[in-house]
Amino acid sequence: MSSVLFAKTPDVKIAYRTMGSGDPLLMIIGYGSTMDMWADAVLDALAGNFKVIIFDNRGMGYSEIINDEDFTLKLFARDAVNLLKALNIGHAHVLGWSMGSMVAQEMALEYPDFVDKLVLYGTNFGDVKCAFPEPWVGLLMSNPDMSFEQFLTVLFPPEWLTREDAMKQWPDISESQNGETTGRQYTAIMNWYTPGGGTYGRLDKLRQKTLLLTGSEDVLVPPQNSELMAELIPDSSVIMIDGGGHGVIYQYPEELASHVLNFLAI
Repeated sequence: MSSVLFAKTPDVKIAYRTMGSGDPLLMIIGYGSTMDMWADAVLDALAGNFKVIIFDNRGMGYSEIINDEDFTLKLFARDAVNLLKALNIGHAHVLGWSMGSMVAQEMALEYPDFVDKLVLYGTNFGDVKCAFPEPWVGLLMSNPDMSFEQFLTVLFPPEWLTREDAMKQWPDISESQNGETTGRQYTAIMNWYTPGGGTYGRLDKLRQKTLLLTGSEDVLVPPQNSELMAELIPDSSVIMIDGGGHGVIYQYPEELASHVLNFLAI
């Protein structure tokens, strides 16, 4: 893994890493997560063709908030654009996972010139119109005392967790997670799910070629969401990875990376 670097933007001292060379590919991590949670096998595969940029969202991991304000997904999108500006990158492909995919949508809609192709993994469009997870999932994710074992039941299908190699691709997580920041992220996500929240009424404005990636067994962000979004985004396609959960990036990293590489090569 490459060294941690820092980019000072007007609002955040953003911690980031880069690897590989080629056209830039910005990757936006999800809720309560740090950049060291990306699967190494996926990063290695993508870095063979692109300059991959991963980073910690504001207040997470090594990133430090300079000017604070209420957390929103649009704010996170502004942070991502400011990172590109600080790196003198005028535009990039963008891949977002889970909450990161929501941020990526806002980024593509609010700052379209900065986004080339768009990959939305484990995503939905918010509002009250999206497909919600079963109640037990929401209860777990809102519990600040959720155990690691419980978290795994949200990421992976039950049968996957019985495999001896279930955690083979789990990354070496060294960054600290900020509980207060995670709570503020949760509030931002809940606002995404309010009437008129999210991007439901704006997806027809997306001008980027878009790939929607989902696992067929994702209980956190049901795969129906990607299918619904494909009907609304003008230039989009869906790939559903059979047997994959929300953590399909750890289950089938080579397959996921292959789909992303094929899409970006078109």
